[in-house]
Amino acid sequence: MATMTIRSLDDDLKARLRLQAARHGHSMEEEVRGILRLALAAQTEENSGASLYAAIRARVEPLGGVELELPPRKPIREPPDFSE
Repeated sequence: MATMTIRSLDDDLKARLRLQAARHGHSMEEEVRGILRLALAAQTEENSGASLYAAIRARVEPLGGVELELPPRKPIREPPDFSE
């Protein structure tokens, strides 16, 4: 386990952290660990391609599918003649 020291923490922020920890029945250290865990878990989910796919699909799927008309394929043109 690693140890971290946070310097220059605002007094107001520290007081709010102490009150939140008390409301949750935790020490300030445990409260900070929980906050960091949640913040980094949310960041990881946001950055994963699977969750982005799921978020886009959840937003678009209720709208239904779309049938696109594909243009007919044309034959490939003759390659240029460079023999001259």
